[in-house]
Amino acid sequence: MSEVPESCLYTKDHEWLRLEDDGSVTVGITDHAQEALGELVFVELPEAGAGLGVGDACAVIESVKAASDIYCPVAGEVTEANASLTEEPELVNSSPYGDGWVFRLRPEDAKALDQMMDAESYGRFLAEVED
Repeated sequence: MSEVPESCLYTKDHEWLRLEDDGSVTVGITDHAQEALGELVFVELPEAGAGLGVGDACAVIESVKAASDIYCPVAGEVTEANASLTEEPELVNSSPYGDGWVFRLRPEDAKALDQMMDAESYGRFLAEVED
């Protein structure tokens, strides 16, 4: 069973979001997503300062099996990308909710987070998807 921390919000595209104290949002892929992809070998990160809309493909994660886009869950401006992933993409595998975060952004509208699934809802979604 995949790890689904209570401290995060989730999308149907298997991204997670965590609201930070400064109002920014940290984004990554879920434990379920990294397990499905397998061993990661490359991460293409978004540029700091980039403006993104909801659903924009903003990063690419490549594994030994496949390449997959990461979609922006809320509109906003990228404030930081996790440069560690350039040299160590496997951090997403070993710590998807910690050191393996992908980027941070300043959301245009914090109320957009209300549209995301909480951990319980995402857990139910996973159960449906896996059946």
